[in-house]
Amino acid sequence: MRTQRQVVDYALQRRALLADVHSGRVGVMEVCDAGPYLLRAAKFHGEPSDVTCPVCRKELLTRVSWIYGDELKHAAGSARAPQELARMATMFEEFSVYVVEVCRTCGWNHLVQSYVLGGRGSRDGGSRRWTAAE
Repeated sequence: MRTQRQVVDYALQRRALLADVHSGRVGVMEVCDAGPYLLRAAKFHGEPSDVTCPVCRKELLTRVSWIYGDELKHAAGSARAPQELARMATMFEEFSVYVVEVCRTCGWNHLVQSYVLGGRGSRDGGSRRWTAAE
């Protein structure tokens, strides 16, 4: 997306955690703890990836994008599909997106990336402001 900024990648943290799991320092049940809300979001709002689950190795991971921001009002804290994110980036000044990978088989989940979206700096100051319902 062209308005994506302040990107943070959590790959090193993920790799360290998986090393702890594979060495036995961290139990599988501690990292395979996706709740029902996250699993449901993966089913309905997730984007399939081409990465196999690093724990159970049975299924491809699903990426779920969660949105947060004051301007989003009641929509804050909800999962959104990638198409919705692109549309929302043109409607709102600024909001944060947190991408979580989820295995719908074993429950592995980990924060993969976070970034900021929105039109801050790209629209006129006199533009109409949109609400989350629009």
